[in-house]
Amino acid sequence: MPSQRKHALVIVFDGIEEIEALTPVDILRRADIEVTVASVNGQPQVTGRNQITFAADVALSLVASDSFDLVILPGGPGVLELLENQAVRDILVAQDKDAKELAALCAAPKILAHHGILDTRTATSHRSVRDDLPNASDNPVVVDEHITTSQGLGTAVDFSLMLVEKLTDKATAEQIAESIHFNPSA
Repeated sequence: MPSQRKHALVIVFDGIEEIEALTPVDILRRADIEVTVASVNGQPQVTGRNQITFAADVALSLVASDSFDLVILPGGPGVLELLENQAVRDILVAQDKDAKELAALCAAPKILAHHGILDTRTATSHRSVRDDLPNASDNPVVVDEHITTSQGLGTAVDFSLMLVEKLTDKATAEQIAESIHFNPSA
């Protein structure tokens, strides 16, 4: 019986780091993972921190109760406005409770920490929020159980390839790395 196609959710918002949002989308889709880009603001478009506007697939409210193999929360200055967003909280907490893949980069691990998801886990983040993590690491990408965190824009490809490896296998991640001429850091 063939394996079922994996499905990821990328939560996007105004003030997002554009590369942190779109790099995982691109790399996961190269691995034949279905990716839904969902906008917190409910609008069809999101404007990032560098005034780059891109389209979301759907409003977050329309997929908030759906099941995903992976949920990704990119960072950027706008992510801190999501600290008290109930829909985002509910998605993140449910994903963690079900021990399903959950990923955050840049400042977004602060949101995971705020909701207690990182209480017993090691994670990394952008240095601007590192002190908000209970068990912070200086590594560029950290995997602890089903939680993957990364430092930010400069680690977005490593982060995305790790997510591909977790949802598929190492060979697929290596094939994609080679196809994009990515030389992974040692």
